[in-house]
Amino acid sequence: MAFWHGFLLALGLILPLGVQNVFLFTQGAVQRSYLRALPAVVMAALCDALLILLAVLGVSMLVLQVDLVRYVLLVAGILFLLYMAWMTWRGADKAALAEDGTNRAAMTWRKQVVFAASVSLLNPHAILDTIGVIGTSSLQYAGAEKVWFTLSCMLVSCLWFAGLALAGRVVGKINPRLLPVMSRVSAVIMLVSAVYLGVSLI
Repeated sequence: MAFWHGFLLALGLILPLGVQNVFLFTQGAVQRSYLRALPAVVMAALCDALLILLAVLGVSMLVLQVDLVRYVLLVAGILFLLYMAWMTWRGADKAALAEDGTNRAAMTWRKQVVFAASVSLLNPHAILDTIGVIGTSSLQYAGAEKVWFTLSCMLVSCLWFAGLALAGRVVGKINPRLLPVMSRVSAVIMLVSAVYLGVSLI
């Protein structure tokens, strides 16, 4: 019961289209092969696992009870999203296949790791959702049940991120002309997310 509760709960949180999802989908689309997008998938899954673990253990809840920490987190997240939106929009024209099959928008594995960590750990909305929903829901469990609940939430992240990159790969192969459009959509989503966070500060 605890396993399926955690699974469905995490699935509901991860389904909405957000910066992290768009980034992984896009990397799956622009990389030359699915394997080349795995660094982003693995890093995003590890970061999500860390946030889930901190939420279940109650560590993050204690930290975010300090108003200054919440404020700094939100401001940092807004600035980062604005920067990412600008960079993504500016690089949209590069998201087209060259004659040799390469894509100038494809990131190296190091950049994938850095950006995946950034969109995972500098996303206040995702952090607050993880703490507020998963952390709070885990309070009803103890012992083995809490372990199963935590593992199921982490499993959802792994499966979802791997699936997103694969879906991006399929779409990128079917119609490469969609890649610049996808990049601009990603930029708009990041901008909207930044505005949403900005409104929450007022």
